[in-house]
Amino acid sequence: MDLDDVLHHAGDWDRYQHLLLWLVCLPACIPCGFAAFNQVFMDRMPEHWCKVPTLISAEWTAEDRKAASIPKLDTLYSQCLMYDLNYTDILLEIGGNKSLDEAAITSCTDGWEYDKVDVPSSIVIDFELVCSKSLYPTLGLSALNVGGLVGVLLFGYLNDRIGRKKNYFLCLTVEIVFGIATAFAPNVTWWIIFRFFVGLTIPAILHIPFVICLEAVAPSKRTLVSFYSNMFYVVGLMGFSGLAYSTTQWRVIALSTSVPFVLYFLYIIFLPESMRWLLSQGRVKEVVEMLNKIASINRRYIPEEILQKFTETMEHQRDQADCLRNGKRANLRDLLQTPNMRMKTLIISLSWVVNETTYVGLSYYGPSMGTDPYLSFFLSSVVEIPGYIFCLLLMDRWGRRMTLCSCMILSGVAAISTALLPTDAEMLTLILYLIAKCTIAGGTMIIFQFGGELYPTEVRGVGIGLASFLGGIGLTLIPFINYLGKQWLVLPIVTMGAFSVAGGIVTLKLPETLGAKLPQTLEEGEDFGKDFKGWAHTIQQISRILPKSLRCREKQQEVVNLEQTGSHPNAPCIVPCEHVQDQEL
Repeated sequence: MDLDDVLHHAGDWDRYQHLLLWLVCLPACIPCGFAAFNQVFMDRMPEHWCKVPTLISAEWTAEDRKAASIPKLDTLYSQCLMYDLNYTDILLEIGGNKSLDEAAITSCTDGWEYDKVDVPSSIVIDFELVCSKSLYPTLGLSALNVGGLVGVLLFGYLNDRIGRKKNYFLCLTVEIVFGIATAFAPNVTWWIIFRFFVGLTIPAILHIPFVICLEAVAPSKRTLVSFYSNMFYVVGLMGFSGLAYSTTQWRVIALSTSVPFVLYFLYIIFLPESMRWLLSQGRVKEVVEMLNKIASINRRYIPEEILQKFTETMEHQRDQADCLRNGKRANLRDLLQTPNMRMKTLIISLSWVVNETTYVGLSYYGPSMGTDPYLSFFLSSVVEIPGYIFCLLLMDRWGRRMTLCSCMILSGVAAISTALLPTDAEMLTLILYLIAKCTIAGGTMIIFQFGGELYPTEVRGVGIGLASFLGGIGLTLIPFINYLGKQWLVLPIVTMGAFSVAGGIVTLKLPETLGAKLPQTLEEGEDFGKDFKGWAHTIQQISRILPKSLRCREKQQEVVNLEQTGSHPNAPCIVPCEHVQDQEL
């Protein structure tokens, strides 16, 4: 008699679960997206050129100042170089006949001017993060992801020490405090430090309420809850794009993506503690009280004998756990010591890293695509919705493996195809980018479930933890890949696309879990998919996916070829396609 058995009597997909899901857990997904992506509109790079105070004092127009002081590189004015001239003499028309082609060129000596028409406010402007300092915004984004890597370990540890509920509000406090601090950063060094502390909460602030909700619903509904969680996350990103569009001040963006979430402290009244954590602490009585409360809200009744049996079972399991506490525990070595388990662990980890880094990298790069950064980011969020819906439908038809592979390869092909377009094909480049983002978003949803199904129960937590940690390392590198786009716009997209295609092909080596009895022990995990033939199974699966009419035409052509060559004296007659059954094919 475990928790899911008793929850079934209390109601595991009823009024309580719907209230918890729609009013608490799903809205709690929103802060993560705001904090993770607000930087893409805080560090926008405006057009800039060297400042010449003498010409500004003379009230020359910006175009005249650039023509007189800035050399051209091809057809564009340099952003980091200027002519080394005495501009006072130019104003006095002394040596005015000297050709600019003969003038020496030097780096900017008095700072920069910025075109604030499209970008009126940015940390780039306030902290002058251009030319030799242009890497600093990338360092800030990397610091955010390093913080996330540390936060996974820190808040993961606190989950087991203080419980999910307290941990969530601690996480929320850290995000709000350092989100506000970001808005008041006096220089770029402090700004990067504050971004690191904001990053500590990503993705912990998303996962904690999600797990609490997941534990309170029927096992058959957990995939649906995961789907809803992804959808609300996307809604948060869409809302953020509108928020960023409504204000042009980066400090206001930092405040508006942190201060409003103070209201989330009202959840301290409604957000329950994780029942499984309470059980791990031996607090069975509190779990029984929660189950009775759930039953009351759902207008159900749990028989007393069920609760009594549950209590006895949990106490017995607690005693067993105490006896085994000093015994052997699952660790990383268990995943790598046998060949089949080792292969699956390496491929799952690779697929996890590729999906997570490609998804986040494309999300960061959204504002750089097209002509309107706000619209591009909004569209890059909206296209995730059909990606999630299609994958939710196809996972139970094609299976996890084929759907994941298709998403990764299609995303990669679309991303790589942007390199084949001329530089002025902005709209077509944006469309291919959106296809890549749509499909890789679906891939991220699949790998979370697929990876969990492939690992046996004994080492599932260790395996998922390893993949998440490696994914976090990948995220720290993504800002530097995106930085390459300053030289060639589509280079980061092509790079991520190549990774996605390679990862999708390797994923074909994983065994299918749809309809299979999932492994519980390490021995079962080693045996699961041991004799699986990846390519042969793929060809067979593709033949099943093909429309029946197409398969029938192939069969008819095969028969025609046999009759024409005479290689089959007993070749059957050609029959109408509608009379050919699948078994005959």
